[in-house]
Amino acid sequence: MGVISPLGNTVGSFWSNLLSGKSGIRLIESFDTSDYDCKIGGEVTDFNPKEHFKNPKDVRRSDRYTQLAMAAGKMAFEDSGVEVDKLDPTVFGVMFGSGIGGLQTLENQHSVLIDRGPGRVSPFVIPMMIANIASGMIAMEFGLLGPNMSIVTACATANHNIGEAWRMIKFGDADVFLAGGAEASILPLGLSGFGNMKALSMRNDAPEKASRPFDRDRDGFVIGEGAGAVVIEELEHARKRGARIYCELTGYGVSADAYHLTSPHPEGLGASRCMEMALRHAEANPAEIDYVNAHGTSTGLGDVCETKAIKRTFGEHARNGLLVSSTKSMTGHLLGAAGGVELAACVLALRDGKVPPTINLDNPDPECDLDYVAHTAREAGVKTAMSNSFGFGGHNASLVVTRFEG
Repeated sequence: MGVISPLGNTVGSFWSNLLSGKSGIRLIESFDTSDYDCKIGGEVTDFNPKEHFKNPKDVRRSDRYTQLAMAAGKMAFEDSGVEVDKLDPTVFGVMFGSGIGGLQTLENQHSVLIDRGPGRVSPFVIPMMIANIASGMIAMEFGLLGPNMSIVTACATANHNIGEAWRMIKFGDADVFLAGGAEASILPLGLSGFGNMKALSMRNDAPEKASRPFDRDRDGFVIGEGAGAVVIEELEHARKRGARIYCELTGYGVSADAYHLTSPHPEGLGASRCMEMALRHAEANPAEIDYVNAHGTSTGLGDVCETKAIKRTFGEHARNGLLVSSTKSMTGHLLGAAGGVELAACVLALRDGKVPPTINLDNPDPECDLDYVAHTAREAGVKTAMSNSFGFGGHNASLVVTRFEG
């Protein structure tokens, strides 16, 4: 696994800060927010992209989202212990997406076009901007010749890329995939666009308390940036090379709300169908799920609808034994990267028997009445966990991971 996040640029620092309930939300420092209603975000700090590319020129030819993707991808690649020269590169694929893509490049080069004319626009503007280029560059960096795609489904992007990689392995098209998502949209256009939708929290006076999923006083999500990557592998292929296996990816669900551009179905029907499909693929009963890492964005409608969907899917178990938490309370919403980072949290919960908390849950919304592991991480014998990601356009994706018993 590999994680670049507002809570740290290693898997270890990310996990340690999650368990301690630390917030990665602060006043935005990357540009002047004086004219913006929202001035807060989950920025990645202390990040040097030059450390993550073989060719220094590739850094200059990459949007920030690609730089974050490469860093998380390289971390996951190294963590996996894969040696490309000892396997057939045609069986190693990449599925890496971004909900928005190279927004920084688009902003910068549009300014160049307006201020200096078309002749001064960079010839790299298109390859730097497109949402699939990170997947392509990761493959080039490591010489991976297997299936290579980038699914773009807003905030469900990373889960869909991981899930479809899982599907291709099951279908026999590859043995190994590096999969996940990256996002870098804390920019004037991103902040104003989400802000004018009234989607963002305006709690500028207390940034660390702004992301408060399932809380009565939530007022919107907090935009974050980062990348999450995993290496998934066919079991016998992994055993043959002596891989260290974190867990088994057992289930994947996908559905559509077909309801609204940005709002979820009010009864959570699409989200529930998605979770049910993931359970069916995992051959798991609802009561076998110990922990759900919720989409939990801290929006008024979203948190209530997901709560309804969890109740619909898990029945009595939703109120009796199921642990649910939203790590977005600490990272903010990483958009297309969220699923990759949050799947890592699920896997680490399996490994360590600890469930990360939902911080800032001071006054629970009466309509959000599940056990959201408020404030403090909890010791728990987590054997099976689910990660939910739901995106604008009604795109839903759920992943199920199970402790690997050998």
